Amino acid sequence: MEVITAKNAGFCFGVKKAVDMVESQAKENTGKNIYTYGPIIHNEEVVKSLEEKGVHAVRSKEELDKIACDTNNVMIIRSHGISKAEQDELIKKGFEIIDATCPFVKRIHNTVREESEKGKHIIIIGNKNHPEVEGIMGWSTTPPTVIESLEEVDDINFEKDTSYCVVAQTTFNHNKFKEIVEKIQTLGYDVNVVTTICNATYERQSESRKIAAKVDTMIVIGDTHSSNSKKLYEICKEECEDTHFIQTLDDLNLDLTKSVRLVGITAGASTPDYIIEEVQNYVRVDF
Repeated sequence: MEVITAKNAGFCFGVKKAVDMVESQAKENTGKNIYTYGPIIHNEEVVKSLEEKGVHAVRSKEELDKIACDTNNVMIIRSHGISKAEQDELIKKGFEIIDATCPFVKRIHNTVREESEKGKHIIIIGNKNHPEVEGIMGWSTTPPTVIESLEEVDDINFEKDTSYCVVAQTTFNHNKFKEIVEKIQTLGYDVNVVTTICNATYERQSESRKIAAKVDTMIVIGDTHSSNSKKLYEICKEECEDTHFIQTLDDLNLDLTKSVRLVGITAGASTPDYIIEEVQNYVRVDF
């Protein structure tokens, strides 16, 4: 049996940078309490590993308020970024802040702030419940609009005397983004589109689609809370009916018949290399 593993599988630049920053803080062991504002990335295996090293993920406002009374705290901003209001609140509470926001997400924050200050209506293409999108919304000085599908374009109350700026969640499906943008542009309003899907996401999705199109079985590795991993699964499922979405090797229940000659493996941007290697070695050795 032949196994094809995507070259672009695993940690992207922004995720690696964020995890390295947290690892560095834990290793320095300055005696301060180290926290991350929410999970540093969407991968519970990584979060558990960091917890064992003394890094705690703050997951609620109540928890944040409880620890804020201690002046010996370091707060690391997650790779997804946070809103300006949340950032201001952390400063107000006296946290020493280390910003691990992905540089590509940071670019969106700056674009949204600058364009909204010009009076433009911000349209964000992405999942409104995703922390990255929630953070992006918080940098707009005008009320933003979030949409995730072609159908939702019809719900936008476009006005002729208003200028619009369109951005996207960095991990959004590239083809869906293109379709939505094309529909918005045909309406004839003053729309400025800033392509903010990061190149690593586009390459990962494109490569995964190509692999899925030619294999008998496809395996997508990623956390169940990882938006980009779930999008990879959707893309691969379109090309290969026998596509499996797993978080770790323990989730892999394959019943490969003799007719399966080619297996493809890809992984989300927050999946550690060791998990990819475990799955890859298992499939090669045991089947």
